[in-house]
Amino acid sequence: MSHPKVTIMVSKVAVVDLGQDAVGSFKQALELIGKIDDLNTAERPLTIKVGVFDPEAQNHTTVDVANAIINSFDKAPKIYLAESDNYRGTGLERLQLWKQLFSERVVPFNLSADTNTRKVKIADEEMNFSHILFKPNILVSTHVLRSFEKGSILKNLFGLVPDPKKARFHKNLVTVLLDAYEAVGGIDLAILDGTYRYKEAGNMPHAKRDDTMNRWKPNIIIVGRDAIAVETVGASLVGLEPEKMPIIQEAVNRGLGEGNIDKIEILGLSLETLKERLASPSTAPKRMSAKKKKRK
Repeated sequence: MSHPKVTIMVSKVAVVDLGQDAVGSFKQALELIGKIDDLNTAERPLTIKVGVFDPEAQNHTTVDVANAIINSFDKAPKIYLAESDNYRGTGLERLQLWKQLFSERVVPFNLSADTNTRKVKIADEEMNFSHILFKPNILVSTHVLRSFEKGSILKNLFGLVPDPKKARFHKNLVTVLLDAYEAVGGIDLAILDGTYRYKEAGNMPHAKRDDTMNRWKPNIIIVGRDAIAVETVGASLVGLEPEKMPIIQEAVNRGLGEGNIDKIEILGLSLETLKERLASPSTAPKRMSAKKKKRK
């Protein structure tokens, strides 16, 4: 398979404080990376690929962040919140997590049930992808910030495969994910929801809502138009090494984006602030109480 190069002048990734106003924070991030006027138009529907394996787990984009994305695409004629079937349930069942956002314009969409499809070749297997994944539709990938070698933004593309029995693809996952990326023409906007930062069991699909030992709240959001760069920044911030992650390195080899953290322009919060926010509560520097300060 030939791999067309993606031309990106400078990969800009914004990392901002999520705060109490997710809509305002997301707009701030978009301002930093140069706005999305070419994506937010009345002529182009929007597909938001959320990532939710198990609706009982909390390791998915929050309602607030999903709403912020929707709010920023105020010109889009139609917005699809998209997911496919898996053995934990249908796409529509799992999308009910965001049901308070549904409207005439914002609708849940099951990628596995679409009859208007296009044939693609993924890891040497032909399959039918939903029409809402292709241009002129805008494709947004949003997932959580986590310590996971297989990624978040790119791993989210596993859900483009309509077959609910996806396990057979795990042995060739990098190829499947990047073939899917290329088949749909790439991700137009990538968002890592850092409301929480997940570690260890928090990466597992069955992590429950009370899994507080493996998640904490840095409350940041990471946004960029180069999905590979966003994945790289997210991985770096949680202590992974992008240069050793097969999914990122193969994406770089295919010319799909920037995987060198030193060549990515990180805008917004300082790296020092981010490191403190993302440190595990058990390893973060302890602040002295006021009483101890007075005793010194």
